[in-house]
Order: sequence, then structure tokens, then C-alpha cells
Amino acid sequence: MTDVDVHPAGPDEWAAVGGLRWDSLHEFGGLPDDPRDVFAARFADWAAANRSSHECFVAVAGGVVIGMTWLARTLRVPSARSFDRASGDLQCAYVVPEFRSRGIGGRLIDAVLARAAEHGIERVTVHSSPRAVEVYERHGFASDPRLLHVPVKHDDIFVPRD
Repeated sequence: MTDVDVHPAGPDEWAAVGGLRWDSLHEFGGLPDDPRDVFAARFADWAAANRSSHECFVAVAGGVVIGMTWLARTLRVPSARSFDRASGDLQCAYVVPEFRSRGIGGRLIDAVLARAAEHGIERVTVHSSPRAVEVYERHGFASDPRLLHVPVKHDDIFVPRD
């Protein structure tokens, strides 16, 4: 789709991205803690404070942010083969419902993977919803029996997942 621009989000787009993040929770039945506008403003502040580790990519149509995803970068412990190491996590992928199934999510994924390559990131992981697994697989993601995870307990209560 050529009328949708995918690019790194600028500070002027972070509140709109926060609005999409709020929409994503609301769409899937979650109950946001704050009203959309309050959350969007708080989110923009968070994005500014976390620029060194998190980079957002947006899809924009007609001047409106209609999709997003994030690359979260984490430094890894040096090895004897590669001293400067990092891994990435693709987070918060979302495209507004009326623009889905047009390849926009795939373009956002490709943007994250291209930036990961620019940063020399070893691997990118994603925690996918069941409906998006096939999309990620089409872009090279695969399950790996050696990549394990565990929910962390806090005072015997599991931390909820997004």
C-alpha cells in the first residue's frame, strides 16, 4: 500500500502512539486505568524518557497514525566471540481495525527488523497474540525450543501479561 508511510516515530507522534496503545487494550476487552487523553500524554512522556532503549515505528495515512510497533533493545553480556552484543524485542504491534489485512503490519515488522540489523542486534523476539503468529512467521520469526520464558511471581501473584 503506497499511501501509507512507515517511519520512525517522532516526538510529535508519541501521544498518537499512546492513543493507539490505549485503543489496543480497549479493543480486546481490557479496562484502561486512565482516560485515553491522559494515558496518551503520560505515554508520550514515557517514550521521551526511554528513547535510548525503545524505538517506535509508525504507519501514517492521511496525516493520522494508524499503526505502530516498537523495537526494545537490551544489551547482552559480552562473549569471547562478540564483545558488543544486544538483543531486541518487537513490542506493541497494532494497526487500527479498518486498515488491517493490507500489509501494513508486515511493513512495520520489516522496519523493526531493518533497524535491528542496523544496530547489530543478534535476534529479535516477539510475544504474539494467536491471531498474529502467521504474520510473524511470514517475516522470519520461528519458535525455538531453547528460548524459554517464565512469568515472574511477585508476592505469590503472577504478573499479568499484555
